[in-house]
Amino acid sequence: VSTQSTGEVQINGGEIADKITFARSLLEKPISVKDLISENEMIDIIGVTRGLGFKGVTYRWCTKKLPRKTHKGLRKVACIGAWHPSKVCWSVPRAGLFGYHHRTEVNKKVYRVGAKGAAKSASTPFALTNKYITHK
Repeated sequence: VSTQSTGEVQINGGEIADKITFARSLLEKPISVKDLISENEMIDIIGVTRGLGFKGVTYRWCTKKLPRKTHKGLRKVACIGAWHPSKVCWSVPRAGLFGYHHRTEVNKKVYRVGAKGAAKSASTPFALTNKYITHK
């Protein structure tokens, strides 16, 4: 089972009511990339990093390993806080899920907008081979 790739597009300018009617006019209609992005345009890319599962505190936060003869393991944090206040502060490194972080890469330049199956759509002027876009 394959999943559809989805994305968000920001609608700028005008009144809120105009933006809503414009967005409703685009619902359930295919939108091509050429309608959204032009060549030599600077764009921001938003995504999430690869999820790496449950990781310990040494791997996740790069804390120092405890000495070799430590009781009950050495890849831990020695002290997670004072007796009072009797709660663990949010800034104390703990084990947990690692990865799947929200990241934004800013100011990426679009050099070419190609189409699937077009000849030389993925090749450069210096390339010796004809490369073309193969994915959707």
